[in-house]
Amino acid sequence: MDILTKRSPGRPRDESLTARRQEEILDAAARIFAKVGFADADLQVVADELGVSKGTLYHYFPSKRELFLACADWGMRRLKEQVESGVAGLDDPLLKVAEALRLYFAFFDANPEFVELLIQERAAFKDRKKPTYLEHCEANIAPWQALFRGLIGEGRVRDIPVEQITDVMSNLAYGTIFMNFFAGRHKSLEGQTQEILDIIFNGILTGAEHSTNRTSRGGETIKAGAPWNVPPER
Repeated sequence: MDILTKRSPGRPRDESLTARRQEEILDAAARIFAKVGFADADLQVVADELGVSKGTLYHYFPSKRELFLACADWGMRRLKEQVESGVAGLDDPLLKVAEALRLYFAFFDANPEFVELLIQERAAFKDRKKPTYLEHCEANIAPWQALFRGLIGEGRVRDIPVEQITDVMSNLAYGTIFMNFFAGRHKSLEGQTQEILDIIFNGILTGAEHSTNRTSRGGETIKAGAPWNVPPER
């Protein structure tokens, strides 16, 4: 039986069934796009895998471009749902941050095809003002910034702009998934979570180094006389 059979004439639309059918298409299409690339992907192959006609795919997604972008968007929505559901029962904000990072990496470990899709999107759709990943990050960052404001208010996190904190952490997580993807590292992303959290939460300087006299220049806190305290070129 056609798993995406259309409803009978006059029959009320079943929204849950429609959503399930769309996900079936997205799941198959995401794997094929990741395997062969957007340019070489043939929607007939997607249709054949699902056992439907190509016209059925177009009923849900009007073009190959829209289907590809829908796949990328679906991946980001799944990531958001996995992280939010995973941290929902945690009370300590720092534990939420730690678990969110672990879940983020675990998602891309389990779904590497979405890393490939994010790469392809940047290459194939340069006309887009903002890629899917950044759209979702900007749409979902406010609660995390509020969380860090609370931690700053409690004296648990340094009093620095929360935008700086979330930008650095987001860039670190984003860069890590791509470095692992390109380098073909055998260690899982999730397995690197603790190492990254150690650097984020504890830094690399010793307590003695932190207590050393420091001076401020250009909005930055820099140890007086340190080798990295190099005057800017004129």
